[in-house]
Amino acid sequence: MVSVSAPAPTTAGRLSHAASFAAVAAIFVLFAAAASAPSPLYVVYQAQWGFSSTTLTGIFAVYVVGLIGALLSLGALSDHIGRRPVLAASIGLEAVALLLFVFAGDVSTLFVARFLQGIATGAAMTTLGAALVDLNPPHAPGRAGVVNGIVPVGGLALGALGTGALVQYAPAPTHLIWALLLGGMALSLLIVLALPETSTRKPGGLASLTPKLGVPQRLRAEVVALVPILVASWALGGLYLSLGPSVAAGVFGLTNHLIGGLVVTLLCGTGAVTAYVLRRRPVAWVLGFGAALLTVGSALTLVGVLADSVVLGIVGTVVSGVGFGASALASFATLARIASPAERGELFAVAYTIAYVAFSLPAVAAGLAATAFGLHSTTVIYSAAVIALGLAAILGTRRLAAR
Repeated sequence: MVSVSAPAPTTAGRLSHAASFAAVAAIFVLFAAAASAPSPLYVVYQAQWGFSSTTLTGIFAVYVVGLIGALLSLGALSDHIGRRPVLAASIGLEAVALLLFVFAGDVSTLFVARFLQGIATGAAMTTLGAALVDLNPPHAPGRAGVVNGIVPVGGLALGALGTGALVQYAPAPTHLIWALLLGGMALSLLIVLALPETSTRKPGGLASLTPKLGVPQRLRAEVVALVPILVASWALGGLYLSLGPSVAAGVFGLTNHLIGGLVVTLLCGTGAVTAYVLRRRPVAWVLGFGAALLTVGSALTLVGVLADSVVLGIVGTVVSGVGFGASALASFATLARIASPAERGELFAVAYTIAYVAFSLPAVAAGLAATAFGLHSTTVIYSAAVIALGLAAILGTRRLAAR
């Protein structure tokens, strides 16, 4: 009986590994930027179409529903059929969503666009994360983990800040950013066609589409220990991306759209810089540092809201951003270290599912509460909840360090 082995990853005639690593990181940034681009635009859409904070968070939530659905069903697909086909399909679906944004004339179109964008982003993120680990330079074994920690928060920062600036100072505020992102996706597709295939094909691709979350037995203790800090950091991120610009305008009276984008950028941009600065520090130390700063920053923000102090609100956001970046860096560096090549897509899907559930559910609850009780009261309660989560994360990081 003749056995036929799966084809090996293909590299002939493709970009070099070094160029491919940089290209994958750039595409990752683009997807993250597109994900945060609507945040400064929500208040514009609200003014044009007159919908409530509940509807706003509904638009936010439907994105996460699509994203989590993609993580659960498509997270391991690239481990079976290869990274390039999944990336190409994700870019194509993202382009459809961006076209819907360009021509959106009502709330229903925004819902459809965000849902499709969520599916595309979920499929792309796990595949891009796994591809970075595949392409990690041998002389820098921790680089993929660092980039996986920096790129998502850095891209969120760039998307929010860039959109805020375009909305405030450029023409066609609800159209230009989507046209620019659409051009970026077209370029990304050309790059993907030139990438080497880094994942050996294996059977079971169709079966992998069955929604599931799986962590190998040998990795479960370490993954469980990461859950508190993933929940704390991404719950905070969810508040800023869904209601941050609205809080800046409604609580602090800052109505400039650039400032609305800057609210998200202060958190995510600070996080990206922090992840880069701390990239050589021991992971256990970074985890503890991140959990502590998340807690302290949320407490400062809470005091700023209670005292109606913009300065304290800014300081609290920056400190929280340091904690956010440290948490992302250490979490994804740990995952990159412990996963074998055949486990990477599925393990990153698990991590992103945990992160985005924490990112979305509290933010949706906050949107409902903001409609019923007002932004000020909602922000106070949400900040207090993040402080509690931060304290739980400190305990979780101590457990991980003890292992």
